[in-house]
Amino acid sequence: MARDYYEVLGVSRGASPEEIQQAYRNLARKHHPDVNKDPAAEERFKELNEAYSVLSDPGTRARYDRFGEDFRKIPEDWEERVGAGAGGGAGGGFRSWTTSGDGGRVRFVRGFGEDAQGTGTDFEDLFGAFFGGGGARPGAGRVHVPGADQEAELPLTVEDAYRGGRRTVTLAGPSGQRGYQVDVPAGVTDGQRIRLAGQGGRGSGDAPAGDLYLRVRIQPHPRFRLDGRNVHVTLPVTPWEAALGATVPVPTPGGTAKVSVPGGSSSGRRLRLRGEGLPNPGGQSGHLYAEIRVMVPPHPTDRERGLFEELAATSSFDPRSAP
Repeated sequence: MARDYYEVLGVSRGASPEEIQQAYRNLARKHHPDVNKDPAAEERFKELNEAYSVLSDPGTRARYDRFGEDFRKIPEDWEERVGAGAGGGAGGGFRSWTTSGDGGRVRFVRGFGEDAQGTGTDFEDLFGAFFGGGGARPGAGRVHVPGADQEAELPLTVEDAYRGGRRTVTLAGPSGQRGYQVDVPAGVTDGQRIRLAGQGGRGSGDAPAGDLYLRVRIQPHPRFRLDGRNVHVTLPVTPWEAALGATVPVPTPGGTAKVSVPGGSSSGRRLRLRGEGLPNPGGQSGHLYAEIRVMVPPHPTDRERGLFEELAATSSFDPRSAP
């Protein structure tokens, strides 16, 4: 991890979710590659997305706050596993954990009853499965701990999210690269997780492996902008199409559709194409909103210029005095 995620977003460690979201929006707008042409903007934008994906999720943020750079190695349900993973009767469970001073290594504190002193046990030695390692240290009883759930990002285009389908995903791990076959649901949204059962960290002893979760990250698109399942697109029209009305093509994630532009439309008017946004297998699909932008010929011909001059001399319309 190059930098502290709080430092990346320029917020304090006690920042509220609203403050984190606002900081991300401001910085993402500033460093978006479509807006900022600095060669370093794209990497900065990726860094911002990574920081926000961690700090915007309460559970992930809590693990990051507790374990720092090792937070990805810690399962999401670590508190439940610690309470049940190593013992049974009174005083036999691992009651709590803390961080030691020796380089930030994580240690469990084991309780042996209300009056007993706890003893520090290296997390990596005893519960190596959380980090993809082996079982208990030599001389100890075999510990059976389920493997850690793991998470990775799955970048998709808007079109990929719209269509869904099977994809091959290659992820780099401690033992090298590994490929996975992933069924992406049609209409998947940004931030949604896809679960690959049993593909996470290995368990110790006979315990099962954890799950691998792929968190969808829909990439910025030069034409489409997403708002949940709704899709927004700019629709360029000519002055005569806007004034007289016309049926024109409009791009959608699923292909080209037709939309009727009412006569007398000005720039900024939005036209809704019902159900043309991202599909929703469990409910109503999103809509596509086409925002009209009236475009004039950048280099009008003599004939076009003459017609515009004739219109200017004939028309009494004054947009600056219109209510």
